[in-house]
Amino acid sequence: MINLGLAQISRALGSGEFSSVELTQKYLQEIAKQNSDLNAYITVCDELALSQAQAADEARSQGNAGPMTGIPIAHKDLFCTQGIRTSCGSKMLDNFIAPYNATVVENFINAGTVTLGKTNMDEFAMGSSNETSFYGPVKNPWNRDLVPGGSSGGSAAAVSGRLCAGATATDTGGSIRQPASFTGITGLKPTYGRVSRWGMVAFASSLDQAGTMTQTAEDAAMMLNVMAGVDPKDSTSSDRPAEDYTADIDKPLTGLKIGLPVQHFSEGLDATVEQCIRDAVAEFEKLGATVKEISLPNSHLSVSAYYVIAPAEASANLSRYDGVRYGYRCENPVNLEDMYKRTRSEGFGTEVKRRIMVGTYALSAGYYDAYYIKAQKIRRLIKNDFEKAFQEVDVIMGPTSPHTAFAIGSKNDDPVTMYLEDIYTIAVNLAGLPGISIPAGLLNGLPIGLQIVGKDFAESQLLNVAHKFQQATDWHEKSPV
Repeated sequence: MINLGLAQISRALGSGEFSSVELTQKYLQEIAKQNSDLNAYITVCDELALSQAQAADEARSQGNAGPMTGIPIAHKDLFCTQGIRTSCGSKMLDNFIAPYNATVVENFINAGTVTLGKTNMDEFAMGSSNETSFYGPVKNPWNRDLVPGGSSGGSAAAVSGRLCAGATATDTGGSIRQPASFTGITGLKPTYGRVSRWGMVAFASSLDQAGTMTQTAEDAAMMLNVMAGVDPKDSTSSDRPAEDYTADIDKPLTGLKIGLPVQHFSEGLDATVEQCIRDAVAEFEKLGATVKEISLPNSHLSVSAYYVIAPAEASANLSRYDGVRYGYRCENPVNLEDMYKRTRSEGFGTEVKRRIMVGTYALSAGYYDAYYIKAQKIRRLIKNDFEKAFQEVDVIMGPTSPHTAFAIGSKNDDPVTMYLEDIYTIAVNLAGLPGISIPAGLLNGLPIGLQIVGKDFAESQLLNVAHKFQQATDWHEKSPV
């Protein structure tokens, strides 16, 4: 039963094939068996999960069940969960018990889902491999010597390894789509503002966006139906009404216009990965779509701009972790300054400290105009490139990553090489657009992801396009278990 996707589980629960308690017990057994090796979960909520499953079964017996009632999911460990540790993968918050639920978490509770636990992640979502976590690296279920991608690697590994039916995740520069590609699952990053950020611990406030990790696009649509919507508690939440993202998921693709950016099929892309992506695009042509080359001329600047903007925002957001109010505090500080310095130097890991230093420098007097303002201008140019492209095409396709998952520890000594992992995904965050990665092939037994990017708030179309591909292919059905 744990090999089923969300939509399949929903139907099975509805028909009485098994109960939520039975399903939850099975997931908890698998977590107990595998998590010590995979390290996908930081916190497992056995008692809470079983009590929620029992409540879901009672609600179903009384005819009060919705599509998500009784389905076991996991939350990335930067969504605040009342009474449960919310660590952000950091020593700084190792002892932090959230006093309230994030809006996303509250929405899932109201939908009747079961919370299995909190998934591992790169510290404060800073990383592309899930190796910067205070709790150790997450391993890829397809090959335990490889990374699952980051920063949402725990959520990706949990879904891919069948340790939950679906998981929440966040994407600041590719942190949903890249791990989805590396672990052979479907990862959806909605439009910026489509899902509330309230109660989601901030990394870079103008880039962070909550999304989903699932087996299929249909599953992602079900989760987005719960997550999306206006939130008065979040000033960055869009007031545009949410849709039923499952309503048009079976719509034919006849007439769909696909754009292929020439910049995404150039030097640096593995030849086999490129062929898999082109084969996937050919499949869309069979489904009635047309394809044309497009240009995103400023996309090569996206990594440079991102690694000024994101660290700058991180340096401001992480200034609150000072040992005064909550979280880690150094032992026996001699004065306030000593407490600040030692708390932050001991509580933060190397990558987080590196980005705080870069961001503080970029925002400092004399450098603000030269770096931060210039990066924001580049961001506008990148957004303009997408707007121009979308005058000609409906969606943009290309590889999610230039290669498959790499070995744990292989890139830790070269931060710039690690940063280039997100070369195809970062521009989408800078432009605030929705993007999805879906399985599109295998290379030496490892998954390859196809990235599909849509117009602002075009999640329904993205999910429809991904779903029709998954109906015509079986890449999403392949798993490491």
